[in-house]
Amino acid sequence: MKSSMRNMCQLGLLLALVIARLGQVNGAGECGIVSADIEALTLAPCVSAAQDMNVAVSSSCCDAVQTLIKNPACLCAVLLSNTAKSSGVNLDVAITIPKRCNIADRPVGYQCGAYTLP
Repeated sequence: MKSSMRNMCQLGLLLALVIARLGQVNGAGECGIVSADIEALTLAPCVSAAQDMNVAVSSSCCDAVQTLIKNPACLCAVLLSNTAKSSGVNLDVAITIPKRCNIADRPVGYQCGAYTLP
């Protein structure tokens, strides 16, 4: 119950950040015309797994990552986004999610800022 409430609070924070950013005009970036901060919302099911290596990765998280990983630059932009940082994502842990999801066609060795996809 405590974990559910915490996740709901984190999701609320993410939504508030996105709403605040909707008024900004952005050109096309790594995720196309949608900003990485807005795309980060698709990874909301991954928040707990992105904070703690010992938390099991949910199937809804793996589905979201499977979609985003088709564009590795977008996935990296999402992981490095202000939204991800604000939600408490630990990049050392988050970068392992594609491997923890057993995504066979993940871009192993892809550089994501200072991190490398395992």
